[in-house]
Amino acid sequence: MKDIPHTTPNRRFSRRAFLKAAASVAVAPCIIPASALGKDGTVAPSNRLGLGVIGLGGRNTSNLGHFLKQDDVRCLTVCDCFADRRARGKKMVDEAYGNTDCVATRFHEELFARKDIDAVLIGTGDRWHAVLSMLAARAGKDVYCEKPFCLAIGEGRMLVETMARYGTVWQCGTQRRSNSAYRFVAEGVKGGMVGRLRTITMSFGKWGGNGIPTPEPAPDPEVFDYDRWLGQAPWAPYSKVRVALWRNNWDTSAGPIVDMGPHYLDIAQWAHNSELSGPIEFEGEATWPEPGGIANVPFVVNVQARYADGVRILMDSGDKGVRFEGDEGWMKISDAGEITAEPVSILRAKAAPRVDWANMNDHVRNFLDAIKSRRLTASHPELAQRCHTAAHCANLCLRLGRKLHWDPVREHFVNDDTANRFLSRVMRVPWNA
Repeated sequence: MKDIPHTTPNRRFSRRAFLKAAASVAVAPCIIPASALGKDGTVAPSNRLGLGVIGLGGRNTSNLGHFLKQDDVRCLTVCDCFADRRARGKKMVDEAYGNTDCVATRFHEELFARKDIDAVLIGTGDRWHAVLSMLAARAGKDVYCEKPFCLAIGEGRMLVETMARYGTVWQCGTQRRSNSAYRFVAEGVKGGMVGRLRTITMSFGKWGGNGIPTPEPAPDPEVFDYDRWLGQAPWAPYSKVRVALWRNNWDTSAGPIVDMGPHYLDIAQWAHNSELSGPIEFEGEATWPEPGGIANVPFVVNVQARYADGVRILMDSGDKGVRFEGDEGWMKISDAGEITAEPVSILRAKAAPRVDWANMNDHVRNFLDAIKSRRLTASHPELAQRCHTAAHCANLCLRLGRKLHWDPVREHFVNDDTANRFLSRVMRVPWNA
């Protein structure tokens, strides 16, 4: 395992040189603040982790706010393709620390080259998550990465292997994994509170948004670096619609199942005790947007999957949440962290916590503690790969319009060359891993 990089210069002096230097300085009282020594509950600057942030949209700006509250972290650099987001991120960091030291850049290469950055917080468009994670690992940085962390199953497997090769501490932004309310439900179902598990129902919420991507002159890259923003995605003319609705376009994202699915599939497989495996069959139907616009991913979904032990997993577009049904009752957790059950006696056995999905502190803290211990995070690469794989399989059964059979051991579709072609995507040079 690699050591945590030290963020202060290492200067060595001989005893003679030290005494000579000391003699040349006038004797004067020297008062060192307790904070500089790490006393009174503070963290010494030399023990703080240097943080770089890539992506400053709404989600990652919220993440940054949680990292800024951690005493053992110092954010040093923010990076984004949008100039206004860079400026907003720098202002946020500078105000938190009471100085103007934070550096803003649009070049992730500059961030990765800095020796004083130990970890990177990545929250860009989906097409950049795995690529930037792998580049960060090669640069010796640990990574907290938002989901979905990959555009294809093969890309996810590349990330898992890369993190293992470099000994990188990597955390996926599936923060519900560290949420006490979701933990209560997952462990309760796994422990038999609903009897023998039969069906898991996950609802991803409503989805929409379409428009005609009319080509327009691209902005000055200093204002918005569109080519860099596209990343590995195929080249397409700039348009405000394409940028605004990137989540609804197959080239730059993968729609609602892959966007929200990993959160709930992670909890589902935790409760089902199949975190390192996955379902073996996927089929379903969907409502697609009107042709001709930028949107080409399913808006309303209804997918049925099945595990080898017969447990079914259903995915739909209802109000966000996960419901577990067994032969002795059911438990459900809503997106707000409200837990309901039948019979209600299930909840009398142990008080159920109510923690909103947006609670991030435990997940952030888990990542930072793992950096220091060099242990696996709560949402480590293999766990993230498996829940994302189930989401991608569900997405592909809709895209291909037929049932798919999946081998979770070999990670490929059974006797289906067409489906297996979707295991990876061609990454546009030079924005690849």
